[in-house]
Formats: sequence, structure tokens, C-alpha cells
Amino acid sequence: MALSDRIQEFLQRLTPVTRGSLLTELERLEVCGSEIPGAAPVLEKLRAEFRADGSNASRASHPSRLFFAPLEPLLIDADPDHANSGRISRGSLSPIWEWISRDLLPTMTRDYATAMNKLISSDNQREAQRVVDTFQTKVVKSLENTLGSPDAVIQAQVKLATYTTARSAPHDLPKILCAMRARVALAKFNDALPVKITEFSDTLVAKVESLLKLFEKQHADALPFALALVARRLKTPWQLIRLATKAAPSKNAVDIAAAPYAITVSMVLDRLDNSRTALRVALKNNRVLVAKEILTEIYDTEYALRVRIDQLDQSEWGQRLEDLIGATATLVEAEVSRFPDNVGHVLGSRSLRGHQSLSGRLTYLAWKGRDALAGGAAFCRKLVGAG
Repeated sequence: MALSDRIQEFLQRLTPVTRGSLLTELERLEVCGSEIPGAAPVLEKLRAEFRADGSNASRASHPSRLFFAPLEPLLIDADPDHANSGRISRGSLSPIWEWISRDLLPTMTRDYATAMNKLISSDNQREAQRVVDTFQTKVVKSLENTLGSPDAVIQAQVKLATYTTARSAPHDLPKILCAMRARVALAKFNDALPVKITEFSDTLVAKVESLLKLFEKQHADALPFALALVARRLKTPWQLIRLATKAAPSKNAVDIAAAPYAITVSMVLDRLDNSRTALRVALKNNRVLVAKEILTEIYDTEYALRVRIDQLDQSEWGQRLEDLIGATATLVEAEVSRFPDNVGHVLGSRSLRGHQSLSGRLTYLAWKGRDALAGGAAFCRKLVGAG
């Protein structure tokens, strides 16, 4: 029997959900840089099944896809082992669905899937949505009971770890409970946001702040997810930190860390970490132009953080930024060193650091001037108030 036939026979013995989980695991390891002998033909078969229509493994089973639909705007396709405040790894969905199906609510999940398959085949969308809503509520209540104490959370995470080697899935489980509990409020908040935020101006910052305050009154624990929805609308993702810097009494890192929405700085750093991983994958696959775009965004984000936050180097944010930029530099140096010294490499071009140009330096002066003006105005207001 040919190898391809043996692989096909092996895969057919697995359930569709298990095959989807296997694909997720293999792709996760691929993103992490792990080399798995013999994985290529298995990946080829699984991708032909699950990726033929542009979908991904978490969407292969319609009942599970519809169950997780409220999480779609919060999902991230980056290295699932990275920290991502307000984001959930797409790779976590498949093992968590298996855990729900086999351990948490096996009978209810089976009944739900049976009912949904019938409703989907008959295109009864209204009734299907009602069934989804009902099952989501049941799962949320069950999770609240199951994760009712720190010890219970650990036990559930240990059990869940048997379905995947990714560290993200056990940690994403409480996050999924939080997001699913606030799913209706998150959907309303998302609908209230501008479709696209080209420039996060003071006016828009104030508008978003008012929406966040209303949301926070009911779902304070789900605030990172609301901030992640804001980030999705930004043309320039690092501008998310304006929610923190605008509310702080000064631009010093200490004051920003104590301001509302300070978590946005960590979220921008999370994105930077994901970009570093994406850069490594692009270089590994010789996608130099893609790597150039990613590297430019990394440099722009680094520059914005250093300009907009004073004394950044003395904070934990600054140390993390140094580590990320150092790791990025190592990737770039390894790529550039593959070519002779007399051959220029696009990733070694100074043009990628736009802030070093004349326009970049003018922008720097403009930012600093505006920050100084805003700080002076705030100081004057305090003096008037004291008088």
C-alpha cells in the first residue's frame, strides 16, 4: 500500500473534529518553528479537506462554528502560545469543543449537534440561531459551575491539556467563558464603533471612552475584549494606546500605568510579539516582501511607543519592548547575513525606519510639541482649580 493511501486510511479513522484538531496542532507547531518528520503529507491531506474553501479547521463542523461565532472578532491566528490580552487563539477552539463534547456536556452537545445539522440542512436559520443561543447559555452556566474555584479551574485545564499540547487552550478556557458571558454586550459595543478609524483623534477617543464606560459598568471583567474590538477598527493599531496616554496626567510611564485602559500598552506589545513571529515565518518561507511590510510596522510601533511614553525604558513595558526588538534584530541580521556584503538587502534598508527621515523627525517634533502643550494646559487647569 502506498504511503499516501496509508495516510488517507489513518485519517479516515479519525472523526472530523479530531482531524481538525490534528491540523490545528500541526500548524501550531509549524508556526512555532518545530520540525516534524513526515508531517508534510499529513498536512497536505488535512489542508485539502479543511482549507479547500478558504475556511479553517475550527469552521469544519457547522454546529461548533455557530457556537463559537460570537468569538470570531476576538480570534487571532498567531502563535497560540503568546500572551494576547483580549484575544483568543483560534487554535484553542477545536480542543475546547472536544472537551465540551466529551467531558463537560456530552449528551447535550450530541443533541445540539444533531438538531443543528438538521436545521442547517433545511436552511432554517431563525430556529438554528435560537438553538445556538440556548446551548450557549447552557454551556456558560456549566462552565461557571465547573470553573467556580481556582482548584476547579486547574483541574479543568489539566483535563483540557489532554486534547492539545498548546499551552494557550487551557488559559483560553476562562477567557472564552468571560467573552461568552458578555457576548450580547460585546456585540452591541462592536456595532456602536465606527466602521474604520483612520486616525484616532481626540474626538474619537472621547467617543470610544464613553462607550467603554457604559460597557464596563456591566462587564468590567470583559473590558480587554472590548478594547480588542476597538483595536480591530484602527488603521494604525498602535494608536490604541491613546486611550491610556490621553487619560494620564503626564506622559511618564508610571502615570500611564496608573491611568484607565493602561492595558492597551500591553496589548500593543502583544501585537508586536505576534508580528515578530509572523516575520520569522515569512523569512522562513522566503516571502521577503511580506517580511518587509511586517518589519516596517514593527519599527513604526517601536518608534510610536518610545515617543509617546516618557521614561519607557524604566518600565516593564520598556524591558519587554527591548526584548522584542532585540529578537527582531536577530532575525533580520540572520537574513541579511545570508548575502554578500556588497549586495544590499531590502530588510537592511534605512528607509524601513521612516522616523529617521525628515518627515519622521518633523512628526516627532509635532508630537512632542502637542504633548507639551497638552501638559501645560492641564497644569494651568490645576492651578485655576486650586485657586
